[in-house]
Amino acid sequence: MERGGRVAGLPAVRGMAPEVRRTVVRQDAVVTTAQLVGWGYASATVRRRVASGDWQRPFRGVVVLQSGPTSWRQRARAALLYAGPGAALTHRSAAYHHGVVRDPGPVVHVVVPHARAVTAQRGLVVHRTRRTRWSGGVLPAVEPAEAVLDMLADAATPPRAGTTAVRREVTDAVVGLICDAVRGGVRPEALLSHARRRGRLPGRALLLAMLDEVRAGVESPLEHRFTRDVERAHGLPRGVAQRWERVDGRWIRADRVYVGLGVRAELDGSLAHPFGATDDDVWRDNAVLLTSGDTTLRYRWRHVAVTPCATAAQLAAALRARAWRGHPHPCSPTCPLTA
Repeated sequence: MERGGRVAGLPAVRGMAPEVRRTVVRQDAVVTTAQLVGWGYASATVRRRVASGDWQRPFRGVVVLQSGPTSWRQRARAALLYAGPGAALTHRSAAYHHGVVRDPGPVVHVVVPHARAVTAQRGLVVHRTRRTRWSGGVLPAVEPAEAVLDMLADAATPPRAGTTAVRREVTDAVVGLICDAVRGGVRPEALLSHARRRGRLPGRALLLAMLDEVRAGVESPLEHRFTRDVERAHGLPRGVAQRWERVDGRWIRADRVYVGLGVRAELDGSLAHPFGATDDDVWRDNAVLLTSGDTTLRYRWRHVAVTPCATAAQLAAALRARAWRGHPHPCSPTCPLTA
């Protein structure tokens, strides 16, 4: 049950006085016990309605005036009311509220002033801060850039005994968050501006490096790994990322185009193509070949993350067979690619 007419139509809301009903609707049919008592409801009545299942008590002192499943917005509202004055959504909860990410996650994140102590509850994570952070709106939430930086700080804090594999997973997580944020409308400049205001920000160097990658067209952890582990590590030329072209009457976007070298690469991060995507990919590869003569190489996660050296060797062979006169180099003493 959401805001507006649907909330106003709840049995518990319809009979309320107009000024009370307006408050309840504005709060998504989520209220505090203190509010109910102030409106003339006896504490025993509230307990009885909750015990009967007519109403729900997600947190101590907070009541949802309906039975049945609650929406994410109602759960977020309940968390804010429980956390009290000065509370705001933060981390993934704020990012979801602003439309930056599509999944709100299993818990609600709220931030409160450091001077206040709020006990965490099941389904609720409480953060405390000494910094003054703007939050506003009907559902108070920190700014999108602040929410993303909070998520990045968590993602960039690896276990103390981090192995190379763990560090790569951390990097992938950071890249994925930044790419999601930019696609969700958060400008890289806003992330940088807010990052500068923070005295301490875990993963600051990684964040700055990844923002440069995003500006260059990287849109996923797979693309970042391709740039780092296939191209850069083996001395291959850097392809132009996310290049739009009109081919055979259609607009297409290529993941990597090696301009003037007759080669391009397409990266597929999913385990398999969704239905119909393979046909489109085949058409695009054929159209590109007929229109420009470019050879298209296709790689998936395994080719880039598991066998980057073999992928680099194949890409180098394709580039050398065309117009590239550079010299690739092995990334390590055990790399099978030869100069």
